[in-house]
Amino acid sequence: MKTLVINTGSSSIKYQLFKMPEGEVISSGLIEQIGEDKGHIKHKRYTSGREDVHEEHAPILHHQAGMNKLAELLTNEKYGVIKNTSEIELVGHRVVHGGEEFASTTILTNEVIKTVERLSDLAPLHNPPNLIGIRMAQKVFTDAKQVGVFDTAFHQSIPEYAYKYALPEKYYRENGVRVYGFHGTSHRYITKKTAEVLNKPLEETSLISVHLGNGASMAAIRNGKSIDTTLGMTPLPGLVMGTRSGDIDPAIIFYLNDQVGLPISEIKNILNKESGMKGLTGTNDLRIVEENAENGDKVAQLALEIYAYRIKKYIGAYMAIIGPIDAIVFTAGVGENSPTIRKISLGGLDHCGIILDQEANLAAKGTSLISAESAPIKVFVIPTNEELEIANQAYALATE
Repeated sequence: MKTLVINTGSSSIKYQLFKMPEGEVISSGLIEQIGEDKGHIKHKRYTSGREDVHEEHAPILHHQAGMNKLAELLTNEKYGVIKNTSEIELVGHRVVHGGEEFASTTILTNEVIKTVERLSDLAPLHNPPNLIGIRMAQKVFTDAKQVGVFDTAFHQSIPEYAYKYALPEKYYRENGVRVYGFHGTSHRYITKKTAEVLNKPLEETSLISVHLGNGASMAAIRNGKSIDTTLGMTPLPGLVMGTRSGDIDPAIIFYLNDQVGLPISEIKNILNKESGMKGLTGTNDLRIVEENAENGDKVAQLALEIYAYRIKKYIGAYMAIIGPIDAIVFTAGVGENSPTIRKISLGGLDHCGIILDQEANLAAKGTSLISAESAPIKVFVIPTNEELEIANQAYALATE
């Protein structure tokens, strides 16, 4: 079954076409700078182990034009992979926020789409473009079943005592103020892959999943289910991220408003787009921060310590609530590619049964065990694959 996975952003469409259930990637690409004067298109075709790349620059006025372009790329005689759009039987959409309404992958009926639209207040930067992608895909891939895979769904197993904030009850009851968590598709994928690597049943696998990219989160997994996560009602709290602050004293917001005179809109922008590593160092590119730190930059060195300290603190907290764990797993761009962050984050945790093999950590590529043989708790690097997980979830629902 040819299954197209779509991740629609405010100015981009990212896609992968899979042959399911094999999980074979047939094509992938990115259409970006939608709505700007000059759009950028990068399309890849995979045949017999070979990767063919087509790249072009052209104005893409809106998402409808972007989705039409996607169909054109897939069916093009030179670099396409299908004869016509009717070959696409299934489209899996990444949807960031499913609230409490969606605890699993769901067929996108009109009623479901209306609910996702209503939930846009909880994710105003993400759900609206996700909805645009859904509506445009319905018009272009008319023969396909449309399926929504929600970032928040995996975390719906978090118990009430962990997801509720100590606020007046009416704000939860009337406004949905609670912990939802994000990156759930990645954490779900990593949980399943860790169970496979350990050769254990999923329902007996407990771990701490550490997803580190420009956005970052950790999840506490007990017996295959999420029981806590660092992101909350929004993607702002928890770990130090590329441009987001992570955990802060909430009264800082009042102080900046009352005493410094910053309007709430500006504070919101600061916390989401000007903080984190960018706020500490001037850049949210961790590769540059690490290079500067190696060259003796004290500001960069401190920023790495701050970044890693938050990870270490949550490891301790999650070990306390999970109980015995099998593994700690690093994933996503930073988690997979930064031995420095892994080393600093796990330093000094020998007393907890976490002992890093420094040579294995430096050499890690792909799925790798980086803990010492004697360590009671295993540490892995496992590449995430959210698109494949979306395809798997969509295919399972469509064929059940």
